[in-house]
Amino acid sequence: QVQLVESGGGLVQPGGSLRLSCIASGMLFSATGMAWYRQAPGKERELVARISVTSWAMYADSVKGRFTISRDNAKNTVYLQMNSLKPEDTAVYYCNRPSNYGTEYWGTGTLVTVSS
Repeated sequence: QVQLVESGGGLVQPGGSLRLSCIASGMLFSATGMAWYRQAPGKERELVARISVTSWAMYADSVKGRFTISRDNAKNTVYLQMNSLKPEDTAVYYCNRPSNYGTEYWGTGTLVTVSS
């Protein structure tokens, strides 16, 4: 059974940093790309970043230069390093296994709140 478990969310002041982690189980992690999405209150879920099997990464324009996605295949973990956080980054962040690698899977999400 595939599971994606996020952690690392919390309350941070504007300009601060957080690192989200997503531990995957029940699948061959090294053979799949991964992604982070977010959903702010009253808005649709949106793609934040994706990382391929070879660690090629892409980012939403809104987070370019501030967020970094990475992976550690030995730990079955994908990370999202978030720097220079803004209030508009406030959202529930979800780990995702994209459908182009097979069945799509989602984590349950971790809340990030950016506020002073």
